[in-house]
Amino acid sequence: MARVLLLSLSPIASDPRVMRQYEALSAEHEVHVMGFGDCPPGVRHFTPVEQPRPDPGVVLRNAVRLALRRYETYYWQHPQIRALEKAAAQVPAGFDLVLANDVMALPMALRLAGKAPVWLDAHEYAPREFEDLWAWRMLLGPFFDATCRDALPRVARMSTVCAGIAREYERCYGVPVSVMPNCPEPQALPVRPTQADRIRLIHHGAAIASRKIEVMIDLMDHLDDRFSLDLMLVEQDPAYFAALKHRAARHARIRFIPPVPMRDIAAHTNGHDIGLFLLPPTNFNYLHALPNKFFEFMQARLAIAIGPSPEMQALVTESGCGVVSGSFEAADLAAQLSRLTPENIDAMKHASDRASRRFNAAVTRQWLRDEVRDLLAGPTSAAH
Repeated sequence: MARVLLLSLSPIASDPRVMRQYEALSAEHEVHVMGFGDCPPGVRHFTPVEQPRPDPGVVLRNAVRLALRRYETYYWQHPQIRALEKAAAQVPAGFDLVLANDVMALPMALRLAGKAPVWLDAHEYAPREFEDLWAWRMLLGPFFDATCRDALPRVARMSTVCAGIAREYERCYGVPVSVMPNCPEPQALPVRPTQADRIRLIHHGAAIASRKIEVMIDLMDHLDDRFSLDLMLVEQDPAYFAALKHRAARHARIRFIPPVPMRDIAAHTNGHDIGLFLLPPTNFNYLHALPNKFFEFMQARLAIAIGPSPEMQALVTESGCGVVSGSFEAADLAAQLSRLTPENIDAMKHASDRASRRFNAAVTRQWLRDEVRDLLAGPTSAAH
């Protein structure tokens, strides 16, 4: 049994990807978790990291440091990193492996690991994560690029959520990257037959303005009365959420329904017919999106309707579980949906059922467990 440090600058209890890592590794190892928030249920060794309050003065100083390319000072004086350093002082040293989530945590993970190997689970592509924002392109993007150039050659293993992001890390930084998709827990749910006169669309997730959820509302302008749309959204920006409700008010066939815990999403949406996600590629990570909700649609045994997002498109095409529009325009996807018969939709639902047995958290947990076992069995100094 090894001592493993699992590190994430996120509220651990509500971070499903990190919790799945814990569940995978705690079956065989003593796993110490560090992150924001309260101790998640079932986690034996947890050290909370104090989440700093926003401070305009600190934000300004950090912006100046980034503008001057004083990246070392920016990083080690960053309030989150200082809070992480303070929390780490409470944990006995001597880990056999450190698993760091996201590039921001990586320099600290390398320091805490000493001679032990570090696995970076990068999740998204950090240098271009919010490249649609001017401040990101000018300040944070170059910082993350510099951090990747310095730190990635020193990690023992690296993973991310999809092949497109893995390829970009490999192309830019010359490091091999594995793919560990964001798959939810397997659910034993039925494939429900589609009614000819009532086709229920569902979209769920965070109401974030850059996701252009209004395009999915506009989709209903192009669909006949057979179609209805439920939006199960987590409010993050009250003004944007209000704007979405105002935009949808003209459609009696659009409902806003309360969100449910992530573990309940598949069962709660199993009565729908089609999972909808039309995501304009406003930044690199949105272009290569392969999110939780895509696999939750599979677990709910739904047909899937998407735009030409390459990661999702590849799996939809491979499995036959849905339709892909030719563009990110609402009218193009509506044309695809309008041609579907109940028999078409039912065939896609059955394809999702088959795919759900391959894309689920039980499979990714076992993959991570096996990979960590192999890594710990090798020399601790090995890189890749």
